[in-house]
Amino acid sequence: MLIQAVQRFRFLALTLGLLVPGVFLFALLGLALADSGKMKVLYHVDGDDVNVAKYAMALINKHIEAEGGPDKIDVVLVVHGPALKLFEKETVDPVLRDKLKVIIDKGAQAEMCQVSMKLFGTPLEKLVAGFQPTAHPVAVKRIADLQKEGYVYIKP
Repeated sequence: MLIQAVQRFRFLALTLGLLVPGVFLFALLGLALADSGKMKVLYHVDGDDVNVAKYAMALINKHIEAEGGPDKIDVVLVVHGPALKLFEKETVDPVLRDKLKVIIDKGAQAEMCQVSMKLFGTPLEKLVAGFQPTAHPVAVKRIADLQKEGYVYIKP
């Protein structure tokens, strides 16, 4: 009787020992594959050249189209430093404003550096519509975090 109990315990321990890691592995694979079909891209704009900013918006738009649409790509635009001034409501270039709206309407996430907003005394309300504060107050930290998450870095 004791021998049978020990054998059953060994069988159960061996089964669980093989089963639990297998279930865990399949769960991890499922998480990895859940978004593996979606390209993750980070666009970074920090200069005060309006033409570069317009070019970045055009690149994002074309990139979304090239991937097959918004459901195939996750785009995050991180803006900071002198580029903040380009996106102020009162002075924004109308073409830049319209190009930004197009990419946001296509699902791009536009983030403005929290530190830059404080430094330039420009709260979110003074910026063109569509921006949200960076997930981390410091834009360069946000950029590094996105790269760590697998986002491809592009700086026009």
